[in-house]
Amino acid sequence: MPGAVLTVHVAVGQTVAGGDPLVTLEAMKMEHRVTAPIDGLIAEVGVRPADQVTRGQLLVVVEP
Repeated sequence: MPGAVLTVHVAVGQTVAGGDPLVTLEAMKMEHRVTAPIDGLIAEVGVRPADQVTRGQLLVVVEP
């Protein structure tokens, strides 16, 4: 769903656990939190606050 990035909660090189927040998006006047699907290391962050995003866009890469 199209929306805007409100907050990026992680940085490259950071370790995360499954369920940790990665990015908060605003879409349809609601906030949606994107969480880590697995434990791992942040390899890439593809967005910044205020970026407009679309469905299927790469936000964050988490490597196991």
